[in-house]
Amino acid sequence: MIQLRLVMLAALLCSLPGADGGKVLVFPVDGSHWLNMNFLIQELHSRGHNVTVIRPKNSWYIAAESQHYQSITLDVITGFDEKNMHHFGTRFLQLRRDFRTSFAALVEASGEFMTMMHQIHKSVVDKMEEIFEDAKLMQFFQEAKYDVVLTDPCFGGGVLLAHRLGLPLVFNVRWTIMADGHHTVAPSPLSYVPIPGSELADRMTFWQRVKNVVFALLVLNNWRIMKELYYNPFVHRHFGPDVNYDELVQAADIWLMRTDFTFEFPRPTMPNVVYMGGFQCKPSKPLPQHLEDFVQSSAEHGVIVMSLGTLVGTLPEDTAEHVAAAFAQLPQKVIWRHTGKRPTTLGNNTLLLDWLPQNDLLGHPKTRVFVAHGGTNGLQEAIYHGVPIIGLPLMFDQDDNLFRMKVKGVAKVVDLGTLNKDNFLEAVKAVLYEPSYREKMQELSRLHRDQPMKPLDRAVFWIEFVMRHKGASHLRSDSYKMSWIQYHSIDVIALLLVSVTMMSLICVLTVKYLCCKVFSGRKEKLD
Repeated sequence: MIQLRLVMLAALLCSLPGADGGKVLVFPVDGSHWLNMNFLIQELHSRGHNVTVIRPKNSWYIAAESQHYQSITLDVITGFDEKNMHHFGTRFLQLRRDFRTSFAALVEASGEFMTMMHQIHKSVVDKMEEIFEDAKLMQFFQEAKYDVVLTDPCFGGGVLLAHRLGLPLVFNVRWTIMADGHHTVAPSPLSYVPIPGSELADRMTFWQRVKNVVFALLVLNNWRIMKELYYNPFVHRHFGPDVNYDELVQAADIWLMRTDFTFEFPRPTMPNVVYMGGFQCKPSKPLPQHLEDFVQSSAEHGVIVMSLGTLVGTLPEDTAEHVAAAFAQLPQKVIWRHTGKRPTTLGNNTLLLDWLPQNDLLGHPKTRVFVAHGGTNGLQEAIYHGVPIIGLPLMFDQDDNLFRMKVKGVAKVVDLGTLNKDNFLEAVKAVLYEPSYREKMQELSRLHRDQPMKPLDRAVFWIEFVMRHKGASHLRSDSYKMSWIQYHSIDVIALLLVSVTMMSLICVLTVKYLCCKVFSGRKEKLD
């Protein structure tokens, strides 16, 4: 009997998948981008992989110690830290309030944004110079024998390190330097693929297509400046004068896109693009008792949840007063993440918190509306749980994200520069009491959830695929090696045009010659 049990146990053990984990080197981007990366890291760790995270010594979000990864803390300082980002956020909000009435404020805000991006990209390249020149550190990386580099190409450090180490490369991506990830890797016809920031949909009038082209040229120019000022000189020094940064980015094996087509407009894609939109979303857990009691006290009216993300904990004081006054006139209970001064107009129905369990609140059956700044994570959680949105875009891609939700009929957007108690209250009531907003959001939720595989499982599968096969070159197009003229077949079109022109000219000359012969022959006979 004991022998039979041992045989059964041995057979069971043999049937289990291999438990040998791979070695993953993660080069993340700090701030809210780290929250996305950390979800992948935790899942990779749970599946037995050994994860190493590179972090600067002044890291904002990335902890030096974790049960899910080991870290390498570099003795460098980047410009992408809490102090600088909060300073920029505060300043940008001040300027944003004047956007609609002052072109100068818009120009100044754009200038400050570009200045910040220049500082960050320069600090990234400077950091990589120090890493590449540290022979002991580079030897450590080589001897560690990692299987894959996982990075966010919003900044280029991970791209550069992966190619220096000769390792397969996987992107956790939404942005690349100054461009949308899709526009970097996939064909993007400007006739129906809107440039992020243009606030255009996939069906455009003639003048909207003109606007889209103008935005594309602006983005292309900003991207070219960042590339030529910082990345290409570095690449030429370390990879050779014939190599440019574009080639290193396009050579990535898999692009894990933090989006999907419940959020995006339909557009072309590529075989090595894997969609994992909503991969961080999960079923809600029970609320802490004090929050559950507050939520239940809303009775049949339900709850409004408001959070403006991690970068901006509070609105300008007068704006916060308008928001609080509007909330006070509603029968719903409100849970608001607010770290600033307590508004004097705050009603008894509103609970202010320094932090709130956003996913668990959005998944609560009594939640009716989500007031959000338009960050991708929050919007995808709202889609997952089927909660309609009031949008208060603050900066970066948030206007464009909320525009997409507005076009899909699941959100009302209020501009910060024109917000007052009345128009904010009107927007909240519209989303609360017009059934179409909730119905359309719940339909988006059903579409998002109706997948054969969870987005997080799909993402990890493809990371492991790259580790097993030492890359995924069979999914990667080499079109990036073609010149612009070759890519768009300008040379072929030119040849065909010349050929048709020449043939037409020959035909015309031949007919003209024959006509002249016939005419001259007749003339001779008449003579």
